[in-house]
Amino acid sequence: MIMKNFILSISLLLFSYNCFSSYILIPMDDTQKNHLKAYGIAYWSLKGELEINWLVNYRGGSFLIPNAKPVTNECTIRGVSYEIISDAQKNSILVDIANPEVNQDAVKLEKAPKIAVYSPKIKQPWDDAVTLVLKYAEIPYEVVYDEEILTDKLKDYDWLHLHHEDFTGQYGKFYGQFNQAAWYQAEVKDNEASAKKLGFTKVSQLKLAVAKKINDFVFTGGFLFAMCSATDSYDIALAAEGIDICETMFDHDASDPNMNKKLDYTKGYAFEKYLLVSNPYEYEFSQIDATGPRMQYGVTEKTDVFTLFDFSAKWDPVPTMLCQNHEQTIKGFYGQTTAFNKAYIKKNILILGEAKAFNEARYIHGDHGKGTWTFYSGHDPEDYQHRVEDPPTDLSLHPNSPGYRLILNNILFPAAKKKKQKT
Repeated sequence: MIMKNFILSISLLLFSYNCFSSYILIPMDDTQKNHLKAYGIAYWSLKGELEINWLVNYRGGSFLIPNAKPVTNECTIRGVSYEIISDAQKNSILVDIANPEVNQDAVKLEKAPKIAVYSPKIKQPWDDAVTLVLKYAEIPYEVVYDEEILTDKLKDYDWLHLHHEDFTGQYGKFYGQFNQAAWYQAEVKDNEASAKKLGFTKVSQLKLAVAKKINDFVFTGGFLFAMCSATDSYDIALAAEGIDICETMFDHDASDPNMNKKLDYTKGYAFEKYLLVSNPYEYEFSQIDATGPRMQYGVTEKTDVFTLFDFSAKWDPVPTMLCQNHEQTIKGFYGQTTAFNKAYIKKNILILGEAKAFNEARYIHGDHGKGTWTFYSGHDPEDYQHRVEDPPTDLSLHPNSPGYRLILNNILFPAAKKKKQKT
């Protein structure tokens, strides 16, 4: 439906572009009926070659779009709140935002990024928050996996999300609990066949090759976003290059007993000084994840929250965009990688959101070459303890989710690439 509406509307958008005497303001504060679908409207407008002003820190990070009937129609269809304002009102808002004493800014979004999601072709017994919210917000994406990445298909995309994944070749450390499950056995069989087809003797070697290709994608200007175990397992895979960290049940030979002494933390993006968990029956990769340590604080669903940092919109536009929200305190949620232990985060990494009381970071960001990466811990922002084989979250019940908004901030971030390069 999205593409049909887009094709029908594109000519009207272009035709009316020079006729605007008013603007559409899509508020992103508490007056917005559907925050998540509002991002879809912004993306849809960019696809129609309309330039958008993202009014960061203004009413929750509102969008300002030249007025066109197709846009207002789409807002109505999708249930997104909007206001029609005059050209004079628009200018007044921009003048107020430009005041150096006001922590707000107008960031131009120029081009809809082409989005790829790294995800296996076989069905897995869990859902992925990013694909859930992309579908709900009606933002198009394409699925890629190992073969596409190894054949350099990433050059066709601007933004890549890493689905719940284990880049170390240990199948998510699910062996102890699920090695007899049909889905686990199917995953092992499929991955081993794929490794052999692509010229590798081990799945860990295949995943390392993929991780290095992703690394090249970021270094040359790509935007990487990862959640849950795709964050630390990716970093570990890079740091463990050339080291056998997999036990026999994962790769049919013994691991290197000196693995922890050989890790090269400089190859990873975010973490250092951690030790790997070598026990194949323990559902944990390393000390990076704070799922276990946080128990000493007696964390409960009610007390499990993290706070977004307040950055300078004019001097730090990138983290400001990534933290746009109508709430500063976000509900916590579990995952295989629930949170990042701050003791193992590199000093140059930007922490966007933290639970200071628990010594945890939940949302972190950094640069790599010409590109950037963002890691978001936990599995599903609206399912506190999402378990294997649980049903997917119905986002129509959570249209204003602050936790899911953080994902969608990352979707629009590449559209402001030129703005980023100036800072």
